[in-house]
Order: sequence, then structure tokens, then C-alpha cells
Amino acid sequence: MDATTKEKIAELICGDDPKKHPIYRSSTFLSKFFQDIGINVTHDGTTRKWWTLSVVSSLNEADLQKVILRLASPKLYGGNREHIKLALSTINEVLAVEGLKINLNGTSPLLNKETPNYDFSEKKETERELKPLPPPDFDKLNLEYGISEILKKRWEEIQKCIDCKATLSAVIMMGSLLEGFLLGVMQRKPQLANTATNSPKKDGKVKHFAEWSLNDMIEVAHEIGWIQLDVKKFSHALREFRNIIHPYQQLSLNTYPDIDTCNISWLVVQAACNDIADWIKVQKL
Repeated sequence: MDATTKEKIAELICGDDPKKHPIYRSSTFLSKFFQDIGINVTHDGTTRKWWTLSVVSSLNEADLQKVILRLASPKLYGGNREHIKLALSTINEVLAVEGLKINLNGTSPLLNKETPNYDFSEKKETERELKPLPPPDFDKLNLEYGISEILKKRWEEIQKCIDCKATLSAVIMMGSLLEGFLLGVMQRKPQLANTATNSPKKDGKVKHFAEWSLNDMIEVAHEIGWIQLDVKKFSHALREFRNIIHPYQQLSLNTYPDIDTCNISWLVVQAACNDIADWIKVQKL
């Protein structure tokens, strides 16, 4: 194993960087870490990192594997999910250059071989040409009682606003339609939304849906696969228009959506709603 890899493992054991290391270990707890897995060493009072590195560097293959597996064990962190997640992320980043990866089987960490992949070429999602689409059949999507009828009426009202060039009203309603539809689907599949890696958090916990912004919903919807990349990109612009429901916000942004902007935004919302409906049909929810 490369010397740099061993140094990174020593740093993880010491735990000096809270962004990458779940537990900080003082002298006593450094000794305890090794002793708990049958490696009989005691910190001698020298610099923690270099002492730990000297221990790691002196280990045979079997003992080094014990150290690695212990660092990824949920039992070491008392079941703390955030600590476990951070530990796995860090140790796997370190081990990737060695062609190794740790996976959990229940609470048991398993060390597996994996071909390193350092291909940094960008992989772009294919973007569609957005075209006018009819409304999805909201009644068949099994949303919360009553919400389907509201969404249908908003769809119709948006089209009326566009037809009479009430552009400000139209884009504000588009944002509310998209937000309402996303929230309706999230409430049907809360676990899926809450476990997305980019779900909004406060104090380490996922926020209640009532605290999610439209931006949060769009980001999570794309990660889960509810909406495609083209919709995600343009939906963020729609989010900004949604905010001008407040007159002073519109004054601050100096934003006045014209009919062209309105038509583009409507194509985005139509695509988003149909993407979500298609996802629900595929999942047979």
C-alpha cells in the first residue's frame, strides 16, 4: 500500500479535520482504537499524527485490514448515521487509488476490489427540444385528495393568462403549479425525497417539507430522476420569476417577464409535469 494512502488512514484515525473525519481522538483514545482490535500499542506522547502513521506503517497486511475495516464499522460510531456516512465517504476516497472499496453488509464492513476510475471527462445528459405538451392526467396520479382538481384548474388558468398576455400572473402561477405538484409527489414518497443526498438540512437533519424552497424541490427532483436536465436548468429561472409575487422583490430585481419569457417558462412547466407523471407511471405508484 502506498505511503500516502497510509498517511491518509493515519489522519482519519486521528480525526483532526471535522469535514472529513467523524471522530477526534486524543492520546488515550488513539491507544484504545488500536488496542480494541488487538494491536497492542500505547501512544508515547509524541505528535499524534506521526505516531499514528508510524504504527500504521509498521502493520502487516492482516492488521492493516483490521484497521481499515474498523474505521468503516457502524459499531465504532454507535450507529450515528452522519458519522458512518462521513467515515465511509472518506475511507473509500482514500482506498480508491489502491483499487479497493468498502461496502456495508448490514453492520459488517467488507473490503472489495474495485477498478479505480479517474476519468474526468464531462458526461453530459442529452437535452431535448422543449415542445408544447398537454397536461398529464392528474386524476390518475393518486395524489392527495383534492389536489389534482386544483392542479388542473391552475393549468387551465395559466393558459388563459398567456392567451390574454397577463405574463406576470402566468409565470407566478407556473411556479406555484410546479411547486404544488412536486410537493404532492414528495408527500407520497417522503423517504425517497428525504434520503436524496442534496435534500435540504438544518442542524444535520432533513428539513420538513414545509421548509423546502422551490429550488430545493427542483434539485432533489432531478437527482431522484423525476425531471430531466433541461427542465432542471430552466426551472431555476422560473423559480426566480416565482419570487416576484412580492412587489418589492420585483422592484429589487427589476424584472418584467415578457410574452417570450412566459412562453418558454410554460414549456418548461409542461415538460416538468409530464416528466413527473411519466415517472409515477413507470414506478406504478
